[in-house]
Amino acid sequence: MTNTLYYGDNLEVLRKYIADQSVDLVYLDPPFNSNRSYNVLFGGGDAKAESKAQIRAFEDTWHWGEAAVAAFDDIIQSGRVNKPTINLLRALIGDPDEAEGPVGKSDLAAYLVMMTARLAELHRVLKPTGSLYLHCDPTASHYLKLILDNVFGPDNFQNEIIWHYRKWPSGKYSFQRNHDVIFFYSRSGSNQRTFNQLYMERAASTLKRFGKAKIVSGHDETGRRIPSQTEEQESEGVRQDDVWDIGRVPPVKQLYPTQKPLTLLERIISASSNPGDVVLDPFCGCGTTIEAAEKLGRQWIGIDITSLAIGVITDRIKKSNPNFQIIGWPKDTVSAAMMAHANALQGRYDFQDWAVWMLDGLPNRPASAGKSKMGADGGYDGYITFYDSNGYRDVLISVKSGKLKPDDVRALGNVVQRKGAAIGVLLTLEPPSKEMLKEAQQAPRYYSETWNRYYPGLQIITVDQLFAGVRVDMPPHSKAQMTRQAQPIERTPGEQMPLIGS
Repeated sequence: MTNTLYYGDNLEVLRKYIADQSVDLVYLDPPFNSNRSYNVLFGGGDAKAESKAQIRAFEDTWHWGEAAVAAFDDIIQSGRVNKPTINLLRALIGDPDEAEGPVGKSDLAAYLVMMTARLAELHRVLKPTGSLYLHCDPTASHYLKLILDNVFGPDNFQNEIIWHYRKWPSGKYSFQRNHDVIFFYSRSGSNQRTFNQLYMERAASTLKRFGKAKIVSGHDETGRRIPSQTEEQESEGVRQDDVWDIGRVPPVKQLYPTQKPLTLLERIISASSNPGDVVLDPFCGCGTTIEAAEKLGRQWIGIDITSLAIGVITDRIKKSNPNFQIIGWPKDTVSAAMMAHANALQGRYDFQDWAVWMLDGLPNRPASAGKSKMGADGGYDGYITFYDSNGYRDVLISVKSGKLKPDDVRALGNVVQRKGAAIGVLLTLEPPSKEMLKEAQQAPRYYSETWNRYYPGLQIITVDQLFAGVRVDMPPHSKAQMTRQAQPIERTPGEQMPLIGS
């Protein structure tokens, strides 16, 4: 199913929904094992520190534990992964219950196991003419190259592309690291794969000497090949090499952590697919791959495990393609309840993010997902910012997926008053009681001088009403009023285990 977003674990989605040899191009930018957690910072229009809400979009570390052991066992026993790849992992990691290899039972081992299972599935879904581009940094690139050689075959390795960019210098005792690595593999031999030659501008010295005319080579007296003359037809330029100088997305313009520039994805898609082909991104993040595929006339499939990412992509793509589908995203109250009650705490967070996004708000999440909500998120799960005659004002959103009581309404009212917000909204999975509705009706109303009208100070909206089109009764607003930025948050000492077991 193309032009479709899948919300969920990409391994499960690949196995359940994506058929054998149905995809022309895969690009993946998996979270790096880089000892960092990326947070998205959502800033309200007033730019005050207290108006910024942090939400952890993902942790780009993987830990060796029960899940990693189960995944390793599945790789060994399921028959989905070829024998050379299994032997490689066993040599690097060791058997699950036996002596350890050089990598050991470490976070890096968990990362490699996770990637191996997914790369095997991506190899399965690629057409014989298809290609895969894996984007990574030097932390684990050499290990991933070994796995790719075994999954795809070393003869199908095409290029190690260096994406070179510039950033502020850091570090005194090593060279500045200003590049990422992109491994380019084909599903089968070079003469079968789709590849469209791309061209670069000529060097200034060549342009000065020959202009844009096509150069015909000759040979000097020693037999050395030299440019000797030009033809009337214009040259396409110099064939694209494997070092790409493309600027990074400035932090102030990022929709999502680790966002890649559109130009980078356009180059990959243009080279290794044709109009109408299917492009798959199993870690689609903020949807740059999808936007590039749309722009270049390709069909696409995107997968992401965070509800935040699905919300960002939905906002980004719906204007150019309002008819795309979302699988795994709530479509009714029953599926919303399933999201809320799945995966314990994470399911509740996903439900909160989804509900807030449906109300055109931005999520508010404790910086550490393991902490309890009380006192960590300030008593609300999201907010909407609007501009009125007295400046930027906030609507605070509290999402409830469990049993309700009048105290929930009073608690939200207290938070609204304490934060100096304009309006509070309680979004509920269950219908409110008469006492709750009465409590909300008694709350002070908000008066907008700009629009010369009153708005209910506390509002209750059910998920049923949400699907029926009910939204917050408030002054007009736009997400464009709410700026977004992303930055990496360094771990505190001792929080991250070493990549290689000691």
